[in-house]
Parts: sequence; C-alpha cells; structure tokens
Amino acid sequence: DVQLQASGGGLVQPGGSLRLSCTASGGSVNWWNIGWFRQAPGKEREGVLCLNSAGSTSYADSAKGRFTISRDNAKNTVYLQMSSLNSEDTAVYYCAAGHPSIPLVPYEYHYWGQGTQVTVSS
Repeated sequence: DVQLQASGGGLVQPGGSLRLSCTASGGSVNWWNIGWFRQAPGKEREGVLCLNSAGSTSYADSAKGRFTISRDNAKNTVYLQMSSLNSEDTAVYYCAAGHPSIPLVPYEYHYWGQGTQVTVSS
C-alpha cells in the first residue's frame, strides 16, 4: 500500500503564498492520480486539484488561476502551490491517491495522508 505524508502548512497572511508537499512511500506518485483536498471546520471535504498519472490536471473552481499542482518523480512528491490566499482557503489540506473515475470526489480515493493545517489570517 502507498503511504502519503502531507506537509508545508502554516499561517499565512491574506494575499500570500504557500507550497504544500505530498511525499509518497510504498508506491510511485506517477502511477497514481494524486488529489489535494481540504476540509474547513463544519464543512465537508472538498476537492481542490488532481494530477492524474498521464499528467493532466483537474481544478476546482476555487483553485483556478490561484493554485497549481506539480510532480517531482525523483522525490516521489506532488506539490500544491497556492497563491493569492484568502480566509476562505483556511482548512486542513489532505493529499490522496487513487484511480478515480471522477477526479475531485473524495470517496474515489483509496489512500490518504494525515493532513496539514493552512490558516490564512492577518
């Protein structure tokens, strides 16, 4: 089974940027579809971005123009680069691996990292 480790969260000011990392062990990130999800307090987990094994990306509307996803096969790591952050981006961010038929639906993913907190506040 693949294990995922999400990291890079923290406190950032509105308008700032942050890069999250998702490092895999027990499997190669370029074999899986890797999705980034987030869950704010009192809200359901939602998909943000997904990078599939062929290199295509799916974006949630909230991520378009602000977030990008990339993969470093040598480090077996997928990155979520976030910019122009605002308070609505505050959430626990999770990475997940799977072969989803619908890229940004959480239940389509088999393996999950532990989550990293992102707080956008002045």
